[in-house]
Amino acid sequence: MPDLHIHSEEEKKSLKLRVRKVAGQLAAIERMIDDDRDCTEVLTQVVSARKALKAFAELVIRLHAEQCIEGASNRTEGQRKLRQLLLVLQRYVE
Repeated sequence: MPDLHIHSEEEKKSLKLRVRKVAGQLAAIERMIDDDRDCTEVLTQVVSARKALKAFAELVIRLHAEQCIEGASNRTEGQRKLRQLLLVLQRYVE
């Protein structure tokens, strides 16, 4: 069973707001394709969506580092969570 991380209601609200922003941008890209919009306009929207998704990922990384790793019940657990994060970050930057 995967580890659970209980987010505060404020954190959930912030995370969901960021996800909705990305979803809205992706929906806009789909509409732009349907409307045969200029490629540079579509790519500009893609850049915006990528930046928003990057900001979301950075927030999740920060929350994980602050709450899951620093707040681990013991040193061994903290090291395990850090190794997990490093594996994910390695894929994130590829």
